[in-house]
Amino acid sequence: MSISFQVGDIHIGSGDLFLVAGPCVIESEEHAIRMAEIIKGVTRSMNFPFIFKASYDKANRTSIRSYRGPGLKEGLRILKKVKDEIHIPILTDVHQAVDVPEVAQVADVLQIPAFLSRQTDLVVAAALSGRAVNIKKGQFMAPWDMKHAVEKCRDAGNTRVFLTERGASFGYNNLVVDMRSLAIMRKFAPVVFDATHSVQLPSAQADGNGQATSGGQPEFIPLLARAAVAAGVDGVFMEVHDNPKEAKSDGANALESTKLRGLLKELLAVKKAIAEAHATP
Repeated sequence: MSISFQVGDIHIGSGDLFLVAGPCVIESEEHAIRMAEIIKGVTRSMNFPFIFKASYDKANRTSIRSYRGPGLKEGLRILKKVKDEIHIPILTDVHQAVDVPEVAQVADVLQIPAFLSRQTDLVVAAALSGRAVNIKKGQFMAPWDMKHAVEKCRDAGNTRVFLTERGASFGYNNLVVDMRSLAIMRKFAPVVFDATHSVQLPSAQADGNGQATSGGQPEFIPLLARAAVAAGVDGVFMEVHDNPKEAKSDGANALESTKLRGLLKELLAVKKAIAEAHATP
């Protein structure tokens, strides 16, 4: 059974739709603050609860030469500044259990990356921090097996855990979303749908230096996000950038910030329509 809880003023698993959004990686202090301001401006005007997301380190990039981010110390300094100046909760991912205590001093939600969703020591360390934990379902994981990841958190004494669906590997360099997974996982935890990583084409193209990089099909972001809200998810995760073509990570599958308001309007309309249909005898 799904358990509801709060992150700041945001109710997770209570029936209210919330947004996790931001650039894939911290590109600079100025850019992180600008993106937080842009997204907050949109969500506040729509009364849409919002958690800011950005990574201080992308430790799972395909190429050793790919931009990883500013690192732990500088990244957390920037995230703290975003939190203090923009007054929004922060989500960021952790790749090593040893980093958890320091990250937990800043982040309101600790995210377990999809590739690490079965790493027991990391999941338990995040749970023991007392912060809310978001576990991204591995591209290789069946939805029902994510129950074990949730139990690792709850056995450690932390019930503030939710899951994020980001697509499953479909052959090479492609992902597909099984919408059944949203309902399956929601039986044991609140569920968020990652609308941008789900349209990623992992390592499917090369950059100007011939290094492997991920492609994407961002034109399908609205379609999948609408379907996920209709399926009853608790939140939507989107990597949002003001200039995806120049993004230092995952620009090929990011949502351009100018399109955010229109998409959120659509998602609220879908949620309202479903609620009204359920209320009609």
